[in-house]
Amino acid sequence: MARKSRKELPAIIMPEQEQPCKAGIYVRLSVEDTHTRTCSIESQQMIVASFLERNPEISVYNTYIDNGATGTNFNRPGFQQLLSDIEAGFVNCVIVKDLSRLGRNAIDTGYYIEQYFRIRNIRFIAINENYDTANKDGTENGIMIPLRNMINEAYAMDIARKIKAQQRQAMKDGKYIGARPPYGYLKSEDDCHQLIIDPVAAPIVRKIFEWAKEGAGLNTIAVRLNTEGCLPPSNYKKETGEIRHDRLVGSGHWQTRTVNKVLRSEVYTGDLVQGKTKNIDHRQVIADRDNYITVQNTHEAIISHELFDEVQEILDRVAEEARERNVVPYTPNLLKGKVFCAECGRPLHRQRNMRKKHPDVYLFHCLTPSRINPDDCPGVTIREDVLLDLLCDLLTCELETSLGSCLMQTDSNDEYEQSRIELKNKISSRRQEIVRLRGLVRSLYENLVNGNITKDEYYDYKAKYEGKINLIAPEIETLEQALQLIEKQEEQQCRLAKDAESIRQDHELTAALIDRLIERVDVSSDKQVSVTYRFKSEYENCKEVLRQCRNM
Repeated sequence: MARKSRKELPAIIMPEQEQPCKAGIYVRLSVEDTHTRTCSIESQQMIVASFLERNPEISVYNTYIDNGATGTNFNRPGFQQLLSDIEAGFVNCVIVKDLSRLGRNAIDTGYYIEQYFRIRNIRFIAINENYDTANKDGTENGIMIPLRNMINEAYAMDIARKIKAQQRQAMKDGKYIGARPPYGYLKSEDDCHQLIIDPVAAPIVRKIFEWAKEGAGLNTIAVRLNTEGCLPPSNYKKETGEIRHDRLVGSGHWQTRTVNKVLRSEVYTGDLVQGKTKNIDHRQVIADRDNYITVQNTHEAIISHELFDEVQEILDRVAEEARERNVVPYTPNLLKGKVFCAECGRPLHRQRNMRKKHPDVYLFHCLTPSRINPDDCPGVTIREDVLLDLLCDLLTCELETSLGSCLMQTDSNDEYEQSRIELKNKISSRRQEIVRLRGLVRSLYENLVNGNITKDEYYDYKAKYEGKINLIAPEIETLEQALQLIEKQEEQQCRLAKDAESIRQDHELTAALIDRLIERVDVSSDKQVSVTYRFKSEYENCKEVLRQCRNM
């Protein structure tokens, strides 16, 4: 009997195999405690590991951990990453030690168990409750799940109430409960609820109050502190190690709001005023004065009560005068967030000069010399109307150069059409090749059953064909992205052509035009203007992508 060819044999349908179980292990700890946290996390992982030993058919894709995360809501980094991997198809099984680790909100926890996981065919296992959605005989446990969720939620609410009551009592006892001490103080090594004077920062606090008593304004005080090289609170605490994350650190300069916060704080008189904020729906909001808890003489004072009261009177008087002024609204800022100082890199401040006989004039100027440090920047000032006129001229010239010579010509449109046809042909040929290779993969099984090929040959050919498919699939994705980019670029070409015509005719810029065309404007001390355009980089990116696709 003649041997059949192994090439391009007719495909047969292979029996559908059960999907392998790829598990995501979820571990959560509510309270961040350096003594017990690691043990608690490890104990949960040990329970899960023991379960996996008894169920070797379950493979672990990843372990997701949330430390110090409340179970009353699901805005947790680890859990959100688990959901992302579920949506991406990496995980089809979720394992927790018990239901309370998943969450302590009965409604939301029930939603994930009974709807979210079920709709996506995600197997859910709670080990301690012996609950497994793959167990068809677990009806009794399924009935108990909503009740257990309600118990977990009630437990969380009870714990929250106890913690809040404990904190309120600690406030009444004169104990400082903040995570970090106020600027000017340190926490005692013997008692973390006791404040002691910081010998480095306390003199700066006294200086701030003395300057305010002498009549110096908030801005004047901030400039003096910056000129003397005093670190602001967040940067000082970063240097001392009290703050470790860079996101909690400011710009490195004193601001008026920071000075005002120091001047308004009663803590420097030796009194503790706590409870100024409260949590509502997991958000911190300003509390009413009825919520304040004041305890006098809890720690050593940096300033006297008399000095504090005198400064408060000055601040209140200045604030009242500001409120009584007749405020005329500013005109819309068309260049909001786009104008910067070319000397120091900071955003330029928009200011209005009010005139009696003529319309008001708006200026962009750098605040560094007047509010931070005169030595950091020579200063930049430019009138808004002058800057807008200059931007009109620069945009007109740039659009004519970029669009007139490259994009708005018929040859360019022909080039795009030719590129579109080439991309579609490449996508079509690669898709046909994948269909052919998949047909070959399907036919291998028939050849194996009929004895035309050995088992080793079956696996070799299968790996070879699937390897080619894995190489072609990313190419198709790249080509499709390039095709979409061409269509996007053509739409932008038409829009930019209309924008160029509008600017030429009206010689006027709108907020929408500026946002579409301009990324950034830098102004130097001699009023030289440098513009970063948004449309140029997008056009160059399109050209580069098309060049790469031609070589595929």
